[in-house]
Amino acid sequence: MANLKPSERILCALDTTNVAQASTLAATLSSDVGGIKLGLEFFGANGPQGYKEIIKANQNIFLDLKLHDIPNTVAKTIHSLMRLHPKIMTIHTAGGYAMMVAAANAATEAAAQECCPRPLIVGVTILTSLDEADLTAIGYQDSLPNQVLKMAKLAKKSGLDGVVCSPHEIELIRDTCGPDFKLVVPGIRPAGSRKGDQKRVMTPKEAINLGADFLVIGRPITQADDPVAAVRAIVEEINS
Repeated sequence: MANLKPSERILCALDTTNVAQASTLAATLSSDVGGIKLGLEFFGANGPQGYKEIIKANQNIFLDLKLHDIPNTVAKTIHSLMRLHPKIMTIHTAGGYAMMVAAANAATEAAAQECCPRPLIVGVTILTSLDEADLTAIGYQDSLPNQVLKMAKLAKKSGLDGVVCSPHEIELIRDTCGPDFKLVVPGIRPAGSRKGDQKRVMTPKEAINLGADFLVIGRPITQADDPVAAVRAIVEEINS
C-alpha cells in the first residue's frame, strides 16, 4: 500500500441512517477520499437498496458489518453480500480460525461467480471503544496488545487479508505480520479533535508513519461545516 496517496487511505464513515444525506456526502467526497464506510446502523435501516444508492455516488464501499457466526452462516452471508461488490468487508476474529477460513474462501468463490474483484476481508481484533479494564471485565486474561496480536496472527494464518486494529497496535502487528498484511485503523482523530467514544486514538500522520494502510475517519469529516475542506486538512496534516 506504499503507493497509495494519503487521500486514498482515508475511508470516511457515514454513520447515519439517512440515505439522501449519506448519498450526497458520498458524492461530495468521491474525489477526495479512498472510500466510504457503511456500517450496521445504515445497513440495518436501509439494507441493500440503501447501499445501492450510496455506491452510485462512490464505487469504493467498505461494508463494515463485523460478521460473527458459525462458519457456514458467515460464508453464505458473504456470498449473498458479494452481489453488492464491496471493496472491503469485516468479520470478527473472535469467531475463530474455521470461521475466518470459511470467510476468506467464500470471498474468493463469490467474487469469481460475480465476475467482480475480490474484496479485502479483514478481521476486527479488539474494538477501539474497549480498553484493558473492559477486556478484564469480559474475561480476557491477556493484556490488550497481546490479545490483539494473537488475533492478528490467527487472522493471517486463516487467509484473511488483514485486520482492523487500533492505532496503538499498528507497529506491533506490522512487525509480526509483515508489510503485505492490511491494517485498517479506526480511532483516528486529527489534531485538536474530540475523542468521542473512542479510547485508543491517534492522529492521521502518526498512524500512517507507523504503517497503517487505511484510516477510518467519521465525525471529524462528516460533522465539519465543510467536509471536503476537513479531508483536505487531514491530507495536509499527513503530508506535513
